[in-house]
Parts: sequence; C-alpha cells; structure tokens
Amino acid sequence: MIRDKSARKPAKGAPQEDAAKQAAPAKAARVPAGKKGIIAIAPPSFRRERALIKRGIWPVAGCDEAGRGPLAGPVVAAAVILDPDRIPRGIDDSKRLTAEEREKLFDKICATAQVSVAVASTARIDRDNILRASLWALKRAVVALPQPPQHVFVDGRDRLDTPCDCEAVIGGDGIVLSIAAASIVAKVTRDRLMCALAQDCPGYGFEQHKGYAVPEHLDALDRLGPTVHHRSFFAPVAAARAKHMPWTVEPVQDLFEVAEVEVQVEAGAEIGASTGL
Repeated sequence: MIRDKSARKPAKGAPQEDAAKQAAPAKAARVPAGKKGIIAIAPPSFRRERALIKRGIWPVAGCDEAGRGPLAGPVVAAAVILDPDRIPRGIDDSKRLTAEEREKLFDKICATAQVSVAVASTARIDRDNILRASLWALKRAVVALPQPPQHVFVDGRDRLDTPCDCEAVIGGDGIVLSIAAASIVAKVTRDRLMCALAQDCPGYGFEQHKGYAVPEHLDALDRLGPTVHHRSFFAPVAAARAKHMPWTVEPVQDLFEVAEVEVQVEAGAEIGASTGL
C-alpha cells in the first residue's frame, strides 16, 4: 500500500504552519442565527413559572441582588411576583439594559407586580462577609413580599432557607423572567441609594461608578481614605485604611447601620421615598 506523504511533510521551502493548515481537515463553518456575524441571545422567559402554575403552584417569585462586587455601599436584594396577565414587555437581565431602559421597566414592574426590597448594610457585610449578607438580604426580600410565594427562583448557586421550595438557577437573570425582573428592581434601587450616598460623601463619585472599583474610585480612596460606607475587608479599602489614620477620615453617619431596610413596593411608589432617601 502506497501512502501519500505530502499531507504529513510540507513542501520544500514552505512554512511549517502553512503545511499544518493544509494537512488539517477542514472544519464546517458555523452560521449564526439571524444576520451574518450576529449571534442572538434569547431573552429570559416565563416558561418555568407557567409550568409551576399548570401544576397549581402559585404565587411564584424570582429574586436577585445587586452590589456584591463594589467596594462601597450596601447589597440590595429584590423579590418579584409577576402577574401572568400583566407582564411588562422588554424585561431582561439588568446588565443587558441601559440605565434609561431599567428605569422605565422599574416603574412598569412596580405598577403591575408584587415587589419587595431588602438592604444589607456595609456593617453587616463587614460582620458576616459579602456572601452571607447577600443571602440574608435575598431571604428578607422574599419574606417581605405582600403574598407569601409557594415557589422561589433565585439567581446563582445558593438556595435560600425559605418557608417554600427554593430553586437556584445559575445565570437565572438571563433565563427566568421573574429573576430578571428582580434584577432590574435591585439594580435601580441600589443605583438610587448610591446617588443619595454621593451627596453625603462628595469627592468619591458614587453617583457615577456606584461604588465599583474603577480607577476614579481607587484614586479617591487613595487621596481621601475610606468612608463608613466602604467595605473594610475588601483589599483596596483595607490598603487605603492602612494609609489613612482613622481620625483623618471625616465621620459620616451610615444610613443603613442602625437597621436594614425592608420595603414592600406599591404600584407607582418610588424606592427612594420608601426608604427615606
């Protein structure tokens, strides 16, 4: 049997990588859905909620939080029970929406759904750690709903210790519509709170970066030192605290230090007014 060695050995004078490409089998071209070069991302759906409704399980809530990653500010959790007959159009993972889109959907969700919000303070985050504080806020948001849910979907890996069944969905804010709605409520609420904190702590730019570790925020931390709204055990904050003696930082009352906030949002209500901010 005679074997063709040309597939294994490059032609004389040809680059090695070109020969390898010639010898490799051709791969089938992947054609994305829709327009060429654009991959469509399916929006979250109400499919899982409807499946439970068909089994007689109702109400069904979705919950999500905002603010695990920032260096400053509270964690805000929201729980939402969507009305199957009045679901606002355009609900999506809050990260895929613009600030303007989130604000509009926030109003529509609060006007048509059962909504509750819980806030875990910076003091609780420092005491319990960010994961436990987030789970605490998520559970409090579920408990604060006007109508106790029979089933809860939560974004992430961790199930909540709730009186009803709880199902954790990784990437749930992009899959389950109720979780996506909760992500919008939590994000808008926290953004408003950070804008309020910016008035008490000028110079840090909370109204712009919402407490995240962007260069402008890190520069302000280095120049001004941390406030009581900063999370003490996050590395950049700890470094700034080591540089600035405690008495060099102007004391600012932590608006969430005395008691965390739980809110039931009524139709048309504004979160800022409900929390006293």
